[in-house]
Order: sequence, then C-alpha cells, then structure tokens
Amino acid sequence: MKTILVVDDSRAVRLVSRRVLGSLGLDVLEAENGEDALRIVRNYSPIDAVLLDWNMPIMDGMQFLQALRAEPLPTQPVVVMCTIENGMPRIVQAMQSGANEYVMKPFTEEIIRNKLQETGVL
Repeated sequence: MKTILVVDDSRAVRLVSRRVLGSLGLDVLEAENGEDALRIVRNYSPIDAVLLDWNMPIMDGMQFLQALRAEPLPTQPVVVMCTIENGMPRIVQAMQSGANEYVMKPFTEEIIRNKLQETGVL
C-alpha cells in the first residue's frame, strides 16, 4: 500500500482528503503545517506522495517543499500542491521548486485521482 501525506492547516480539508485518498487505497498521514510534515517525512519512510497546501502557519507549503527537496531521502515523494493560489507566477514558482502537479481548491475526488494517476502514484 502506498502512503500519502496530507499537509494542510484546515482540519476539514484534511478530513475530506483522508476520505478521498483512503477510498483510492492509499495509507494517509496528516500534518497541519510544514514543520510537522518535515518531521513526519524524516521519521516515516517511505512516503510516496504529498498533497500540500501553500498557506499555512509556522512553515508554509513552499518552505516545506524546498526543505523536502533538500532532504537526503532514498526516493523523493511526488508532491501535488493543492491550494487557492491560482496565479501563473505562483504555479511557476511551485513547479520550479519541485512540485510535480498543481491542483486548485476546491478539488474533487476525480481531480485528485487523475493527478495521482498522471504522476504514477496510482
């Protein structure tokens, strides 16, 4: 079973994501900010994918993404940014920083499934 880490400061988004991702046969871990997510990445291996919000307290999604890509992991997880940030400069910034895909909130189960299929997670 593949493992996905949902990183979002919204408990409601984490709950919806857990339901959607669980129905796709994924083991789901949760973090409410980038700092907690980085701790999980360092202590739980392997993580196959990360569904990542941008705007969070303590350590935001972009800070987490940059820290994640600098981690000496055996394999880097697929990262799908999942955010309300929809300006082209922000999308380009995320992709240049190492995001594999980008999803706008609100999202549907179909959108998440398609992105995970496109990236080879499913």
